[in-house]
Amino acid sequence: MQTPLSNGAMAAPQLRDLVDDALRYWEPRRIAYNLVLTCVCLGWLVFTWPHFRAALLTALLPLFVLAVLANVCYCAAYVVDIPMQYSSFRAPWRRWRWGLWLAGMLFAAILACYWIADEIYPAVLPAP
Repeated sequence: MQTPLSNGAMAAPQLRDLVDDALRYWEPRRIAYNLVLTCVCLGWLVFTWPHFRAALLTALLPLFVLAVLANVCYCAAYVVDIPMQYSSFRAPWRRWRWGLWLAGMLFAAILACYWIADEIYPAVLPAP
């Protein structure tokens, strides 16, 4: 929260307030992010079921590792969000930071598709 100064200007927000604002914004959206990535993985599983059936247990560990890495990468939003809130673009940034969420989510979905198609799916295909 910004506090007014005696000359009418606003004081810079405290780091704690910026972190609180970032947490309130990003953490509820982490659920949707994880749901989208879960749907991507389930889509691959359902649409390629005959191939994954034999190696389902061996594919679970790599998918779990990818889920953990995806959530670590989600934290990169804070690296962008908190400095932007310190800048003079704080108000426009707060209105448009959903764009960062959307771009990050789409990038993660594309990366998940690529990783499954390149690393996991070929490993479960039967040898010719």
